[in-house]
Amino acid sequence: QVQLVESGGGLVQPGESLRLSCAASGIMLGINAMGWYRQGPGKQRELVATIITGGGTNYADSVNGRFTISREKNTVYLQMNSLKPEDTAVYLCNCNARRIGGSYDYWGQGTQVTVSS
Repeated sequence: QVQLVESGGGLVQPGESLRLSCAASGIMLGINAMGWYRQGPGKQRELVATIITGGGTNYADSVNGRFTISREKNTVYLQMNSLKPEDTAVYLCNCNARRIGGSYDYWGQGTQVTVSS
């Protein structure tokens, strides 16, 4: 199995910053991609940002220019600047890992980010 442990959520005011971290561990042959998704109150889960092995990144239009995703070994980070109330959500880490038999998606438990004055 692959385990994902997230950290870094919290309560901030509009305009402030937060940095999320997610560490992947377990038995895997490698990682194809890691990313962050979020689910706000009463909303569907949506992609925030992804990063593939090799460094290519993809961002949701709503966060492009404010959020930066990066990865070091098996840990992915999400630097969130200029936070807005609409960024309030549970942020979930995703890892697409290669194991014997194929590639599989794994999810973290989620970390709450609340942006409020």
